[in-house]
Amino acid sequence: MKNINVALIGLGFGGAFAPIYKEHPNVGELTLFDTNPDVLKNTCRYVGGAREAGSFEEILADPSIDAVHLVTPIPLHADMTVAVLEAGKHCACTVPMATSLDDIRRIVRAKRRSGKNYMMMETTLYTYQYFYAKRMKEAGEFGKIQFFRGSHYQDMAGWPDYWMGLPPMWYGTHAIAPMVGLSGSRICRVNCFGSGTMDERLVRRYGNPYPIETALFEFENGLKGEATRSLFETARLYQEGMHVFGSKKSFEWGFADWDDPIVTTLGEALDGRGRPTTAEVTPMPNDYEDLPEELWHFTVGGNYDPLNPQDSLKKGAGAGHHGSHAHLVHEFVMSCIEERKPWIDEHLGGNITAAGICAHESALKNGEPVIVPRF
Repeated sequence: MKNINVALIGLGFGGAFAPIYKEHPNVGELTLFDTNPDVLKNTCRYVGGAREAGSFEEILADPSIDAVHLVTPIPLHADMTVAVLEAGKHCACTVPMATSLDDIRRIVRAKRRSGKNYMMMETTLYTYQYFYAKRMKEAGEFGKIQFFRGSHYQDMAGWPDYWMGLPPMWYGTHAIAPMVGLSGSRICRVNCFGSGTMDERLVRRYGNPYPIETALFEFENGLKGEATRSLFETARLYQEGMHVFGSKKSFEWGFADWDDPIVTTLGEALDGRGRPTTAEVTPMPNDYEDLPEELWHFTVGGNYDPLNPQDSLKKGAGAGHHGSHAHLVHEFVMSCIEERKPWIDEHLGGNITAAGICAHESALKNGEPVIVPRF
């Protein structure tokens, strides 16, 4: 075991990861950078003990930095990821991996040439909900998995300019990733329809006419899944939904993002028609045991009570993206130290991202099937 030095770039949302890296027992020096000097100084002051970098180029040229986590605007992901890998550093990047198939291929080639790790930091694959459904699958509670559904509803009014008019499925990873993770397979084909209309000013940037897109995905193992993604002019409470339908039990996200899921159980057949079916709202436990003790409190956020840690750690609600942030950091750091691939590597991240890119392509062709390439 050894320590690695990490640079974190982009401290808006990315600032939530800074204290996790600072407290990770296998991170040596933490370097921070943001193009907004006030955000940079405030984050350094909040974290304490981190270095300030003057530019992205300075980080690339610094031989003491082993790994870089990018939390930067979507249009910059591909170029910055390639630059990090070509500088001989491990790279983690927030979602999506890229916005074109060619850029995914560029990242895969850069990763192979560099011999360093690439990880797409997909939050939904480390949430309380995903861990719970994964345990249900491993225990055989679902029976035969019959179908998946994913959803991500969010209104982006007032967000930075690059979001305006973004094709919904280009940022469909939160709706798609849990289906891929639980399927044990990869998405190989998609049919997608766009629906609705948007203000003309939203259409201009990307040539995307749709505020909402719905796709049907086919997996190589024969399973199917449906996902809906909205970004503009659609009245719906925020939700990053994950739904798994099985022959014995099903798991469905609650109506709002913060609602507990519902687990439905199909009973044994009785005389007469049908089977008794029960549905229970199921609070989510917290998964912290696989993390270093220093990071446990990040899985429950403000609900952590240092005077009564074990009791507060049992509670699942409260931490960023449903407890996922500490798990993402730990997987990235340890994959680099242990010289192994991270779970969400260029292949898994590429399939999740490409499925959304191909879905939008299908929507522009009025639902024609599009084959999702391998990487």
